[in-house]
Amino acid sequence: MKLIQKLSNSRFAKSSTLVSLVSILAVIGSVIVVSAGFWDAISHLQKEPEFFWSPSHIVVYTGVSMTSCAAIMGCMLIFKKSVHGSLKSGIKLVITGSILQIVSGFGDSLSHDVFGIDGLISWSHQPLEFGLVLASLGGILILKNREHTKLKAFLPFSIIAFLFFTTWLLFNLVLIFGHTIQCIQIYEIFSSGCSIL
Repeated sequence: MKLIQKLSNSRFAKSSTLVSLVSILAVIGSVIVVSAGFWDAISHLQKEPEFFWSPSHIVVYTGVSMTSCAAIMGCMLIFKKSVHGSLKSGIKLVITGSILQIVSGFGDSLSHDVFGIDGLISWSHQPLEFGLVLASLGGILILKNREHTKLKAFLPFSIIAFLFFTTWLLFNLVLIFGHTIQCIQIYEIFSSGCSIL
């Protein structure tokens, strides 16, 4: 907490700058996580060895780090009491999404150590995806509050990212309930995508 307090008193911690960075990092970090996740799925399809520091995992960690930085800056803004209303709600969503991503990332690493390569449906992937949805939704709420600035140009991108993350999460949740029929078709595409079912 003392570190956050020192950072919040620095020149860097100008509220408008932090709000802009929180929104941009939350959305771009989430996009990087999903992109690297697809890269990781392709690696699984090609039967490449699975290890913690694989290139695709490093890119995932980079995206999660960006979202985590957004969450830390959001904490600074909340600590300074310089945000209110839906802007504060957006920042809280970014913080919650970031925490979910970090916890799920560690859970995914443990899952790989214990069970080996997993697929789309796993106890660690869906919370991670939910964290992406929350962080990107938080980014949208923040950007909506900044529509009078140059950041408004970034809003359509963030909405598309949010819709994609939500659709992807829903697709994976549908697999849980309709796995018998649906997993037959996607099994080859996502390798062991339905093996946990």
